[in-house]
Amino acid sequence: MKLGPLWPELASAAEFEPVLVHTGQHYDEALSGQFLRELGLPQPGHCLEVGSGSHASQTARILERMEPVIERERPAAVLVVGDVNSTLGAALVAAKMGVAVVHVEAGLRSFDRTMPEEINRLAVDAISDLLLASEESGMRNLRAEGIPESRMRLVGNLMIDSLRGNLERAEAAGMRERLGIVGEYGVVTLHRAGNVDDPARLAEMLGTLEVMAKRQPLYFPVHPRTRARLEAAGLSVSERIHLLEPLGYVEFLGLVAGSSVVLTDSGGIQEETTVLGVPCLTLRDNTERPATVEQGTNVLAGTRRGTILAAWAGLSWERRLREAPVGWDGRAAGRVVAALREFFRGRREREELAA
Repeated sequence: MKLGPLWPELASAAEFEPVLVHTGQHYDEALSGQFLRELGLPQPGHCLEVGSGSHASQTARILERMEPVIERERPAAVLVVGDVNSTLGAALVAAKMGVAVVHVEAGLRSFDRTMPEEINRLAVDAISDLLLASEESGMRNLRAEGIPESRMRLVGNLMIDSLRGNLERAEAAGMRERLGIVGEYGVVTLHRAGNVDDPARLAEMLGTLEVMAKRQPLYFPVHPRTRARLEAAGLSVSERIHLLEPLGYVEFLGLVAGSSVVLTDSGGIQEETTVLGVPCLTLRDNTERPATVEQGTNVLAGTRRGTILAAWAGLSWERRLREAPVGWDGRAAGRVVAALREFFRGRREREELAA
C-alpha cells in the first residue's frame, strides 16, 4: 500500500529506473499477490522467497538473499518502507555495501522495545541516509535522537495516497451485499504476537470480542498467523463473529469504510480509520502513530478485557471526519520523489566539490 502510489511516480521520472524486490516475508496469495495486482504494481524484478520463521532466521535469510541482488543491480540507493524484518534486512545489507538507504515512514516510535517492530525502526533510522517521515511526530523523534535536519523530510503518508486513490473503487466493491450484512457492523483484525501467540491471552481477547458482538456483528478477516493460533488452541467463536478469509486491499478498504467501528492491533489501519472518520479501538497499550489519537478517531484500548470494554463503553460512535494530519492529502508520492531528487542532487554536488 505504500509502494502502490510511489511506483508510477518513480517509473515515470526520467532520472530513475526503479527495481522492485519482493522479499517474500509476506507470501500468502491473498496478502501478497492480490495486493500487488490491485495496486497496479509490476511483477517484482527479484523474489527472495524468505518465508516465515523466527525474527532472527527471517532477517538472516533476507540478509543472505538481498546481497546478490545489490551486487547485480548496483543501485544508487535502496528504498525501504515501514518497520518489518524485510525493512531491517534490506537496509543493513545496503549500508554494509556502501549503498545509500532511504527509509519511508521514518521516525515512528511506540517507545516499547518489547515490540520487534520498534527495534527495526530504531536500527533502520540509525543507518539511513535519507529519512522520510509520514507525520510530525516522526520528525520530532528523529530530532530528539540527534539525526541531522538535512537528512530528514516530512513527506506525508503514502498509505493515505493509496486510500484516497482506491476509495471509490472500494466502496463500489459491494462488501455489504457480498457478505449479507444488514445494519451496523464492526471490523476486527488481530495479528501481533502479544495478542495472538499466548493461548490464554488470545482466549481472553476472543471472549472480549464476544461481548462486543452482542451490540453488533463483527467481521474478522483472519490473518494466516492468527488462524494457525486459533486452530492450535482449539478456540472458536459464536455466529455473531464472522471469521473471513484474508481480503484483498480494495475489499478490505470497502469493508472498513462501511463499518461503524474497527477493532485492531494494526498500525496502518489506525491511519486509515482516521482519514475515513471511523471510530477505532486499538488493542494495544501504545501506538507509534500518535497523530491518529491526537487528530483522528483512534482510542488506545489496551489488551485486557477490562480496559478494552471500558474503552468500548466510552467510545464516541459518531463518524467524525476531522482535518487530516499534515501530508495525509493523497500527494505524498510526489513529495517522496522530490525529496529523492534533492538528495541525489546534493550528493552529486558534494562529489563534484570533493573532486
